[in-house]
Amino acid sequence: MGFHTEPDHYERTAMSDLQGAWQNLRDAVVKAQPFHSIDRMLFHIDEGMSWESVRDLGRMRKALLLSRNIAAQGEAPEDVTFWIGEVSTNLDEAVAAIAEGECR
Repeated sequence: MGFHTEPDHYERTAMSDLQGAWQNLRDAVVKAQPFHSIDRMLFHIDEGMSWESVRDLGRMRKALLLSRNIAAQGEAPEDVTFWIGEVSTNLDEAVAAIAEGECR
């Protein structure tokens, strides 16, 4: 019986970039606390990163919009708004990659 070995490289895809952007957004929010409605924002970020949202990017887009609105109302720090923009860009790229058949 053979043993499975850890891969020596990982393929970078639009979906992996999107996952990384969401994680960086979450980290920025946690580091920026306290600001108004941080708990609500973290809830929607976690929802956007959930398996259900990965399988339904329309649901992910809604979670991102809610996060963006909460950040605007709560006067979130610049780092948080930067990462919201990055998630949005990466989400658009992931949708385009799926449409082109590059991701499943």
